[in-house]
Amino acid sequence: MKLYVHIPFCHSKCAYCDFYSTPRKDWMEAYVDALAGEWEQRRKGLKEPIDTLYLGGGSPSSLPTGLLKRIIETLTSDNSSINTYTNNPPHLREATIEANPEDVTKEWVDFIVNETPFRRVSMGIQSFSDEELALIGRRHSAQKAIEAIGRLREGGIGNISCDLIYGLPGQSLESWKKSLDTLIAVRPEHISAYLLSYEPGTRLSVMLEKGKIHETDEAIIDDMYAFLCETTRKAGYIHYEISNFALPGREAIHNSSYWDGSPYIGLGPGAHSCDGVSRSFNPSSLKNYIACKGKDFGIIDEENELNRYNDMLITRLRTLRGLRPSSVKQEFGGEIYESFVNEASALEKKGLLKLSPEGAYIIPEKMWLTSNSILLELIKI
Repeated sequence: MKLYVHIPFCHSKCAYCDFYSTPRKDWMEAYVDALAGEWEQRRKGLKEPIDTLYLGGGSPSSLPTGLLKRIIETLTSDNSSINTYTNNPPHLREATIEANPEDVTKEWVDFIVNETPFRRVSMGIQSFSDEELALIGRRHSAQKAIEAIGRLREGGIGNISCDLIYGLPGQSLESWKKSLDTLIAVRPEHISAYLLSYEPGTRLSVMLEKGKIHETDEAIIDDMYAFLCETTRKAGYIHYEISNFALPGREAIHNSSYWDGSPYIGLGPGAHSCDGVSRSFNPSSLKNYIACKGKDFGIIDEENELNRYNDMLITRLRTLRGLRPSSVKQEFGGEIYESFVNEASALEKKGLLKLSPEGAYIIPEKMWLTSNSILLELIKI
């Protein structure tokens, strides 16, 4: 079982971000209390041990270390699923915490290494251009990001994941090449590279509507994606999911659960959960989460058979592993299986899908950037 904890606090809101977060530091302690209440209630239904832990947000690194320690103690105390937060928890295969470069001080790294189970840090760098960082509201500079990676290495973190964004307004192909080359030079074990999307309500979306910025030309984005694929491959990274690249054996264990149908629990406002059959979500309201002390807060997201089939398509075809017809047959059988085989075969003939040596349908890498149009050919309404 995978466990995700949403930390809904940030120093400030980045211009592109639509994840649920707030700068209300005065609510941090009450949030930790409510989180304890939710975990107390939800851990009672666990049928298997927690084997991955992921603290995301928001910015988990914006929490005072004292409160972060309380969260770890809450998740480990009197619970056989995560028995300890020393260096080698019995069942924990991976523990990841997200961090912003400006928060990665020597003291913070020492705390993470000595008093938590986190041995994987995922850091949002986004760009190595100070101008681009300023435009999207990031608080660090390119140099600070490089220094943060150095501190993690010096402190003993041997598994680092870094995020970059391409297609930023005003970003040139040369600027993107410089950012990617700079990151690969410091050799993180994992790279997440996302194409910018203008989400409704974000600051960048408003700026776009008002004509203050302009979307990057599609031809440039295609060149950026091609450079991304070629450069990471030459550097030894495996492109195992649309936006994710890893050195061999360093694929994200926790995140992969979202794409292969594994069950996971999400704690905190805005978090989602899936037990393998049904899904649920916590409303994005810290105020209400605190008011009910985290209990009875989740809402079941009812799914029928077609919903579950569409979920399988959207998640598995995002990955290098793809989707085996046998998986569709085992899960759904009947008409859905026959329909998938016929439609996938037709897309294969068009070159939009291909069969892997393992017998799974996959979207060719060069088409991952426009995979939604292919998925629409398979999704059932």
